[in-house]
Amino acid sequence: MSEKQLLKGNEAFAKAAINAGCRYYFGYPITPQNEVPEYMSRELANAGGAFIQAGSELEAVNMAYGAAASGGRVLLSSSSPGIALMQESISLLSSVEVPIVLINVMRGGPGIGSIQASQADYEQVTKGGGNGDYHTIVFAPSSIQEACDMIYHAFDVADEYRNPVIVCADGTIGQMMEPVALPEAKEAAMGDEAIAAVKPWALTGHKNKRERHAMNSVWLQQDLLENYIDEYWPKYEKAERELQDWEEVMLDDAEVVFVAYGSTSRVAKEAIQALRAEGIKVGMIRPKTLWPFPAKAFEKLGDNVKHVISVELSKGGQLMHDVKYVLGGKYPVSLINRYGGMLLDPDEVVARTKEILEVK
Repeated sequence: MSEKQLLKGNEAFAKAAINAGCRYYFGYPITPQNEVPEYMSRELANAGGAFIQAGSELEAVNMAYGAAASGGRVLLSSSSPGIALMQESISLLSSVEVPIVLINVMRGGPGIGSIQASQADYEQVTKGGGNGDYHTIVFAPSSIQEACDMIYHAFDVADEYRNPVIVCADGTIGQMMEPVALPEAKEAAMGDEAIAAVKPWALTGHKNKRERHAMNSVWLQQDLLENYIDEYWPKYEKAERELQDWEEVMLDDAEVVFVAYGSTSRVAKEAIQALRAEGIKVGMIRPKTLWPFPAKAFEKLGDNVKHVISVELSKGGQLMHDVKYVLGGKYPVSLINRYGGMLLDPDEVVARTKEILEVK
């Protein structure tokens, strides 16, 4: 780790990606993530990499496909409606098992929506906006430091699982500033021989040194497609066993459990302190992975828990649906939310918690 420096979120994300060995970036401007491509346009060439501003999100993701298929460490970044445009190709990348890291700095929607922070992309990134049987691995940071650590780690996870990985940071984290210690810079594999040594599947050109291979996403015989899906599906089962990650806050004696992620979890932590000062025993589970969802965290909840509350920035309680699913009706589940770019504050969370619990 380097010494801490005060950085804006989006610029820190870009620095962390370069330190992780990213040498190729493709993107298209959209608020509130524009500082990522701005930084990459200035600095990536200095690291021996290449920056291309595409003509659209569709162009960006398909350029990224080519570079990643050739074995490069590739970063994409966008915001909610831009990610929506990329979904078909994210499905394609999953199908051909090409690793890529994508940062989604979430904004309000639906449609073009607003430029303010939101968490209404939860279902988009966890359930998959593209077609077919696949998953994207999704990390959810609650601070700039954690975002940098997750981005750095995401490149290794993408390579290990040969799958797209999304780092889902709401607009607040992208736009605020915090002290950050950046992870140490890694040496990037560059050139056909170096890439082939670590990614033997990559399309580096065989030069009569290996059998030809290709990437194929077309299976017109349904039994062949079914067999192909069966071949790669175990990695998702492995991810569910090994990648679930979460933070626990004051759960030992909690009678009420918040579930919150991203910057909203920081608001919930302040509300917990205020509620406990009034004698209401509240704790929290903070998912660090949105997929695989940290179901194991909820297995620890005991009979002392009386109520679970999802605290999030989406209208219908997108996170809440997964919370209800893993709890299977064991506890009542309620929702505290804002949406459309509106944010929660600790006082509102405290007041609405009391309303739910009917505490005066």
